[in-house]
Amino acid sequence: MKFINRRHFLGTASVAAVSTALAQRRARPTGQAPAPAPQTSKPAARPITRDPNRRLGVGLIGCGWWGMQDLKAALQVGGINVVALCDVDSEHLQTSAAEIQKQQGSAPKTFKDYQELLAAPGLEAVIIATPPHWHALPFIAACEKGLDIYCEKPLAYDIREGRAMVNAATQSKNVVQVGFQRRQSLATIQAGEYIRAGHAGRIVQVHAQINYTAQPRDTNIQNPPASLDWGLWCGPAPKLPYTPNIGHLAWRLEAAYGNGHLVDWGIHWIDAIRTILRANEPKSVQAIGGIYQLKDKITTPDMLTAHFEFEQCPVTWSHRLWGASEYANDLNNCALFYGEKETVYVADERWAVIPKGKDEPRKQVDASTPKMSILHMANFLEAVRTRQKPVCEVLDGFYSTATVQLGMIAYRAGTKIEWDSQKEQIIDNPAAADLVKRPYRAPYKHPGDSFS
Repeated sequence: MKFINRRHFLGTASVAAVSTALAQRRARPTGQAPAPAPQTSKPAARPITRDPNRRLGVGLIGCGWWGMQDLKAALQVGGINVVALCDVDSEHLQTSAAEIQKQQGSAPKTFKDYQELLAAPGLEAVIIATPPHWHALPFIAACEKGLDIYCEKPLAYDIREGRAMVNAATQSKNVVQVGFQRRQSLATIQAGEYIRAGHAGRIVQVHAQINYTAQPRDTNIQNPPASLDWGLWCGPAPKLPYTPNIGHLAWRLEAAYGNGHLVDWGIHWIDAIRTILRANEPKSVQAIGGIYQLKDKITTPDMLTAHFEFEQCPVTWSHRLWGASEYANDLNNCALFYGEKETVYVADERWAVIPKGKDEPRKQVDASTPKMSILHMANFLEAVRTRQKPVCEVLDGFYSTATVQLGMIAYRAGTKIEWDSQKEQIIDNPAAADLVKRPYRAPYKHPGDSFS
């Protein structure tokens, strides 16, 4: 597919809204106020007063591949000092510390226990980049210390964790940015402006998909690497026998830790769609799929179709993790907004308008956005210094996370589920309702126990 010049499109499409620069932020969705945070006898610590001319003390919890990408993005933005690193794998910790020392000229402190990292002197903000089953506990502990937080997506592993995290951040009044880096995508921003200006007419349906061929690792049970504390890595989640297929980098398709492709990758498009439509959570969800090609290798569906009924319109998601050779590469990773007048195609680096008329030419825009991760981190660090709101606050991240979690609940329950967004409960379906919170492995305590 050949994309025409952006300047030419702007001159022919008569879309004033599209000309906004990347720095312009989209309005966030409006909706119900969050459930009140439970009262505690000990008030949360207040955020530290920031000096805009001083380097911010930053720590990282989870020093694997993507955690280090986040930290390197922060170093590229500048104005920080990496105070401390935390990881349950000593090899990750040692390698990461050496790399940071080389980049900034001083060695960060290293910890195996996130509680010790959070007590490190000079720490003002923390990046949480662990697998999602380890997001909630360090997040809430960081809120209690008044630290600002950059938390990778999904916000939480289950819905009750997510609500507890929203409550903790609301009480702390700290800055929280959730790692939906595609909020920096110029293609998404421009397409959203175009759609909200009404040029495509009323949006009747949205569909998104990311198809790729998964490459599972060794599934044989074996001893974990000597450097890895496997029990601590599993933490509050079930402690499964170790295999390379559920450990470092490979946990995303394991139900106990990553919760599957919809939660890991689909969440990016669900977040973008919610933002463009200014939607909160779906009213109902149904999902169907299964493990057809990768049986005995993964525990989440290798093929899934989910249907989300939002107030604005229905949104469908599909993925296939095998045989992913599309008719056109543009369909591997995209969202399609079907309007009464036009269809709007959106991908990471381009978007297009497809008119209804049979012979009408398509209007296409190259809108590549290099270094979205750096832009997203820059937005967070700017918010930390100025105390302004970042582009993806905790409640917004909760809505996107809860949406995909409801999709997986509907899949597991095998039924359509109805969601009461005011009460944050699944209606008239006790079996599905039980899945909004996963029991924690002893001795860990689920943070949602106090209000669920």
